[in-house]
Amino acid sequence: MNPDYLKFEGLVPGDGNYNWNQSYYYQLYDPKTRVGALIRVGLHENHRESNTWFIFFKDGLPIFNRVNMNLPYTYDRPANGIKIAGMYIHAVEPLKRTRILFSGKDFSVDLSWEELHPLQDAIAIARGDKEFPREMAHIHLEGTSRVTGHVVHRGERTEIDGKGFRDIAAGPRNWDHLQHYRLAWPVFEDGTAFAGVHSFSTTGETAYMRMYHDGSAWSRVTDIKEKQSYAEDTFSIASAQWSWTDEKNRSFEMTCKPLLRFFFSLDTFIMCEQIMEYRTNDGRIGYGLYENGYRLPWKGIDA
Repeated sequence: MNPDYLKFEGLVPGDGNYNWNQSYYYQLYDPKTRVGALIRVGLHENHRESNTWFIFFKDGLPIFNRVNMNLPYTYDRPANGIKIAGMYIHAVEPLKRTRILFSGKDFSVDLSWEELHPLQDAIAIARGDKEFPREMAHIHLEGTSRVTGHVVHRGERTEIDGKGFRDIAAGPRNWDHLQHYRLAWPVFEDGTAFAGVHSFSTTGETAYMRMYHDGSAWSRVTDIKEKQSYAEDTFSIASAQWSWTDEKNRSFEMTCKPLLRFFFSLDTFIMCEQIMEYRTNDGRIGYGLYENGYRLPWKGIDA
């Protein structure tokens, strides 16, 4: 664990940029129960507002959805426990274990995200490529977790034992800087994981965040290629192929197919969140987030 990262579980004051943001994102998919979750908190110091996602799925369909985009700002953070939109999020052991509680009519959860692969700054590890836009983040910690606990939906309790990525970001978050981006975050059965983000700016530049965990440590990805096929709605992804080479000159390929999806609107930007089943060319199976973001109106780009 990098001790410098600990502070990001708590309040990190802005640098004067009007779009300064801290965000926390927790994902989950359990292939046995077919339960998935997308949980996010965004905290905008100078906008004086907060936003949250709290979406759960079963068998590919949403069973609970609560999205709030203009909540009052709070100075609380997971390090000291944050209560927002009915959630309680507490970094019980900062960077290592976070517990999320929710209790509402017909739906409640008690889940813990426990570290599988340590959080790593995906911007820093990709440095040397075109730097990821500083208009979007100064630091972007990404890591994987085992997620355990339970979900109770309309009186039916489901025990959860799944996996997922989580991230912590700090810095400006100016969505109008991006034309489009795509992201793949699979966690594989054998303990390996891949984190790839390819962004396209409104000024025509491209940049990456990308790293691979081989079961022992994160390594820098030196080359990446991806191709995706759009569904009829033109926003969600029907299928995708990714290939990459890491700093140890190891090459990998994977394809993926969608299991569930949800759309989040950010005024003039829209995000399509999907959980995918991933398969590598050497037979490994994994699950995780596949995300695309689009500046509106979306006119498309070469896939």
